[in-house]
Amino acid sequence: MAQQMRQEEERMEKLFKLSENNTNVRTEVVAGITTFMTMAYILAVNPGLLSAAGMDATAVLIATCLASFVGTAAMALLANYPFALAPGMGLNAYFAYTVCVGWGYDWRVALMAVFIEGLIFIVLSLTNVREAIFNAIPSTLKKGVSAGIGLFIAFIGLQNAHIVVNNDSTLLSYVDFTGAFHTEGICAILALAGLLFTAVLYVKKVKGSILVGIVATWILGMICQACGIYVVTPDAGFYSLYPTFALTDFTAVGKTFGQCFMGDYSNVSVTNFIVIVFAFLFVDMFDTIGTLIGVATKADMLDENEKLPRIKSALLADAIATSAGAVFGTSTTTTFVESSAGVGAGARTGLASMVTGLLFLVAIFFAPIFTAIPGFATAPALIFVGFLMLSAIVKVDFDDVSEAVPAYLCVLAMPLMYSISEGIAIGVISYVVINLFCGRAKRITPLMYVLAVLFVCKYIFL
Repeated sequence: MAQQMRQEEERMEKLFKLSENNTNVRTEVVAGITTFMTMAYILAVNPGLLSAAGMDATAVLIATCLASFVGTAAMALLANYPFALAPGMGLNAYFAYTVCVGWGYDWRVALMAVFIEGLIFIVLSLTNVREAIFNAIPSTLKKGVSAGIGLFIAFIGLQNAHIVVNNDSTLLSYVDFTGAFHTEGICAILALAGLLFTAVLYVKKVKGSILVGIVATWILGMICQACGIYVVTPDAGFYSLYPTFALTDFTAVGKTFGQCFMGDYSNVSVTNFIVIVFAFLFVDMFDTIGTLIGVATKADMLDENEKLPRIKSALLADAIATSAGAVFGTSTTTTFVESSAGVGAGARTGLASMVTGLLFLVAIFFAPIFTAIPGFATAPALIFVGFLMLSAIVKVDFDDVSEAVPAYLCVLAMPLMYSISEGIAIGVISYVVINLFCGRAKRITPLMYVLAVLFVCKYIFL
């Protein structure tokens, strides 16, 4: 038995180069589980969103698991990076509520647009276009992107925990702890307790501290439900915290699989279809590039020239996942910012992402268990990893205002505009404009000019 384990570790070492990346099997496995736990909400959210477009929720759930597995496994095997993929938030909402509900297009047509977008991405990845864009972004902006993503995922965590809620007068406010104590209030308290617990474990250098924090917060929530402190209120979105052990209905998969080739295009103009494709393309491209920049910066994966080795393979994996996801029956599959949770837990190779991908595959059979993981349990991980990623901002030279202001605007825009791609857009435009009019045009590469013009055109025409 011991010999078999050693042989397995040797195979993992050879395939994923663990020693070369200063990691080991245990660290990668724990980090991969951590990433999955922080991403598992997509199994509940994505079917709910896409069902608004008329799609079968169970079929979308299966498609989500399959697309996530294919994309994450491709990332592991092609690029050997600890980045996980799943249908992207924001893009799925655009798919359902803008393209299908708002514009009235059949969801099969929208899936075909996603499929074509993926094919375009494959071509762009093979021809170095996406790699060139990644490398053209200045070092200062890369650090700003990393810090901005940190604030962005921390903000998502605060929302998932119901610590930050909507407010009519100020847009956002903290939760009314006493007025909604048995629902939002207790969730917020549990998340804050989980955050402090996670921080203490991390300071004490406990292995898997982020994953332990998620599980401990979830267990504490189940205890609160058993004691009547947390009250199940489905109408308000507060469901039972106990996992169920029902199996998934696999017969539903045929309701979405391959349906992207069966769309009715009788009421779709060529111009409108192109707009849909490029809207998906634009957001996906810069969300992916932003996520890769942010997570890779935090993990110290960029080389001395601020470039990401094997970037072409990483982008190709992302592109393959998008087209494969469309065939399975889900919206754009992209690199997830929650991958930073795994990186914060020590992930450095594709072994971590392979673990995450396999868990998505397992989730097809036991999805109801994983969808029971509450938002307040994963919130401490997102908030704490947000702190870890925010630390990149200290490497920005704030004495050089022409460099610092674009980075600052990038950091500011991501959480407030709720979009990684918008943060990059504001950062690129401001970098070009400020340096151009301050007589520092030599800093600006030709591709940065092109990107700035494209972003401006996007705001005008899309």
